[in-house]
Amino acid sequence: MHKFEEMFREYKEVKHTISLSSCTAALHLSMIAIGIHPGDEVIVPTMTFAATANAVIHAGGKPIFADCEKDTMNIDPQDIKRKITPRTKAIIPVHFAGRICNMDEIMDIAKKYNLKVIEDCAHSIEGEYHGRKAGTFGDLGAFSFYVTKNIVTAEGGMLITNNEEYAEKIKLLALHGMSKDAWNRFGDKGYKHYSIVYAGFKYNMTDIQASLGIYQLPRIDRYWNRRQEIWHKYNEAFKDIPMLTPISPEQHSRHAYHLYTLLLDLDRLNINRDQFLDEMTRRNIGVGVHYVALHLHPFYQQNFGYKRGQFPNAEWISDRTVSLPLSAKLTDEDVTDVIDAVMEIVKNNIKRTCSILKGKSLITVKKSQVTSTLY
Repeated sequence: MHKFEEMFREYKEVKHTISLSSCTAALHLSMIAIGIHPGDEVIVPTMTFAATANAVIHAGGKPIFADCEKDTMNIDPQDIKRKITPRTKAIIPVHFAGRICNMDEIMDIAKKYNLKVIEDCAHSIEGEYHGRKAGTFGDLGAFSFYVTKNIVTAEGGMLITNNEEYAEKIKLLALHGMSKDAWNRFGDKGYKHYSIVYAGFKYNMTDIQASLGIYQLPRIDRYWNRRQEIWHKYNEAFKDIPMLTPISPEQHSRHAYHLYTLLLDLDRLNINRDQFLDEMTRRNIGVGVHYVALHLHPFYQQNFGYKRGQFPNAEWISDRTVSLPLSAKLTDEDVTDVIDAVMEIVKNNIKRTCSILKGKSLITVKKSQVTSTLY
């Protein structure tokens, strides 16, 4: 475990790394470490996984949702500003799909309003922005090594920080609140007494999990290069069909290429997103949805009063988004199978007349003209 922490500390060039059982645990402990209490508000994107918001709730705080940018799918700094109140204590930017948020603007907002920043880097282990690594902009950075992530420990997470006080508190909270080095109480040097100093949790990473990370981390760039290759193959293949492909990575940044998200052009297709998912599954292609925005889920509507219509960009994406397979283990044949499946479904479901992108211009064409270009 300590070896993996040391390796990740060197990779991220930070002072402190704490290995944990999950990224969810990392987010939860971050909330406690920065002092979130009942009544405090934390701004999170509605376009994210439930763990981001639930970590705030478990610490006693209230998640305040912000809309995302339609092109990047990342939290919109302008909407962050609109959501700040006297009760706001922190912001959790999520580097969606591997694309780092506009951290310059977010950190300027945090500084102006004296807010803490916890980066949710579950999608962005390799991400960089203007020469800095994901997770090093805010007070704390949370990472995931879940089985679907860019490197895996089956389950697992990591917190990074340059704040020694946060690091020490989180280490104690992660193992029942037991005093320092209690993990070694059954060591070869004899029994060590310990004290309970916090009502802590069982959030530690196991040595078995860490051993997987030790094996995986040296391969991270090789995996990244392969996912980048596949990402660009998809973009090239889908550029002239009624789908919106991810925009190019921003200058002076490094996209982690964790997800490849297509957006269906529903105005030009005789099929909705869920029907498209079913068609892909019928062709034995694994697909996902990242995500249905949190404010559209019943728990957040019933407990916090959110409803459809409040976050138009996130809702527009929620209705159209499909995640295609993106793994370093995909063969070229696998990638071709994915592309062929998408093309076939589009060919069978394109409207009789529609507008398609040609370069930067929209042109209207007949169905026969579009389908003839699909193969």
